[in-house]
Parts: sequence; C-alpha cells; structure tokens
Amino acid sequence: MNTTQVSYLVFGVVLLLAVSFDLGLLSKKGSAVTIRKALFQTIFWVALAVAFFGFIWLEKGHRLALEYISAYLMEWSLSIDNIFVFILIFTFFHVQQHHYARVLLIGILLAIVFRIIFITAGVALVTRFEWVLYIFGGILLITGIRIFAIKKEEEYDPQRNIVYRWMKKVLPISTNDASGRFIVIKEGKRFYTAVFVVIVLLATTDIVFALDSIPAVFAISKNKLVIYTSNIFAVLGLRSLFFLLQGAVNRFEYLQQGIAIVLIFIGVKMLAEAVHIYIPIWMSLMVIVVCLFGSILYSLQNTETEKKNGI
Repeated sequence: MNTTQVSYLVFGVVLLLAVSFDLGLLSKKGSAVTIRKALFQTIFWVALAVAFFGFIWLEKGHRLALEYISAYLMEWSLSIDNIFVFILIFTFFHVQQHHYARVLLIGILLAIVFRIIFITAGVALVTRFEWVLYIFGGILLITGIRIFAIKKEEEYDPQRNIVYRWMKKVLPISTNDASGRFIVIKEGKRFYTAVFVVIVLLATTDIVFALDSIPAVFAISKNKLVIYTSNIFAVLGLRSLFFLLQGAVNRFEYLQQGIAIVLIFIGVKMLAEAVHIYIPIWMSLMVIVVCLFGSILYSLQNTETEKKNGI
C-alpha cells in the first residue's frame, strides 16, 4: 500500500474506534448530556483531529499537514454556525432534552453521508472543470459579505424552511408527541413526530451549510484526503459542541463576523489565483486562527463588559 492508502486506512480505523467509544462509553440512550461530559467529548474529538494532523505530518509531510489543520479549523468554525441554527430547531419543535443526543447522532450521521456525496461530486467537477473554483470563490465572497452584514434579529425561522413546508404538505405530522419515536399511531392513522421532522431538518440544514464549507475547503487544498478527513472530523464533533454551547449562544455575538471574514478571505484567495497570485497555506492558517479565536474572545469580553455595565 502507498502512503495515501495507509492514511485512509488509519483514518477509517481510528474513526470506527472513536465512534464506538463515543457511543458506547460516553452516550447512554435517553440520558441528558451534561456540560462536563460535553466538554470531555469535545476535547476528545479535537484531540483526535489534532493527532491525525500529527500522523499526516509524519506520513505525508508538513505542507499537507498544514493544509489539513487549516481546512479542519475552517470547517470547525463554520460548524459552530451550524450549532446555533440546530438550537433554534430544537427549541422551535420543543424536543425534550433527553432525546437530544439520539436525534443529533442520527441527524449528523445523515449529514456526513450527504457531505461525502457532495465532496465526491465537487472533486469530480473541479478535476474536470478547474475554472469552477473561481465560481466557488465568487459565491464565498458574496456569502461572506452577506453574513457579515446580516442583522442578529434576522434569525433562522424553521417555519420558513422550504423542507419543513414541503413536509407539512405531503406528510401527516404530529408535533405534540413526546415519546421520542419517529412515527405514532393516533385513531388508526400514522403520524410523523417532531423528532422525525427535526432529524430531517438537521440533515438538510447541514446541506445548506455544506454549500459554503465544501467550496471553501477547495481554496485550502485540492487533496481528497484533506478534504474528506477535515470535513468528517469537524462534523463528528458537532454533537458534543452542541451540548457545550447550547446555553451560551448569546455569548458569541461577534463569531458570525469572524466566520464571515474567513469566507471573504477564502473567496478572495480563490479569485486571486485566476491572476496567478497565490497566498501561502501558513497565511491562510493564520487568518483562520486569528478570525476564529479573535471573534470568540472579543465576544466573551464584550459580554462581560455588558454584564458589568448592567446592559
């Protein structure tokens, strides 16, 4: 086997063992996930992603390793934006806390399947038509500007979601059931529950985010190993990150602007390559780190200042 095949094999084995460990030891069916457990799980998934960075460095060299960690951090930051929408979906449908872990697990596993399909299609498209990257760059630039300018009160509303509106038209839905089942029988009729609706919305909502994040990763690396592994590691960490952040949504007020700047930078980077201007990977990594952690720290500092001033 060559080094790429070995890397895929190691990634697959580590992923299988990690998911088994996460499900078997850290997640009991029907139990609520505490902040302490969520923190432990988040550290576990981040540590695993960083360990894989070390493995790629040893196997494939420092350049590919830097591409991987840059792509992972970017996908990780974009996934945080996912979480805020996920919280709104759970709140809107009044899903009970002890069902969160199972619903998130199924939704995220479906999201991974969809992402693999999108990545495969994206790789095939870029391989055949490289100029598509410039279209991706333009989309990311426009998206970044839109996200930066959007007002906080313009929150995601599940009622306006096109998938939810379609489901209400074609499926009998009962949002009052609290059993955690996907389907219930009432008066001899079959109804789909809020839990079923939420799982579908989680998976399809991630597709919308993937339309930004997958083109963005092409600006960092064209290597399939980097693209697949960075995406999957970031998405797998979503569940624990959700429980860690669900009570602190309002404390990350400026994270949206940090993510927007990253998207604008990535879009400009992709468009600049059309005129043979190439931004080094280490500079991309620095921009992502500064924007992500800078916006988080500034948000936390601003929240503390508002508390002291009684705002």
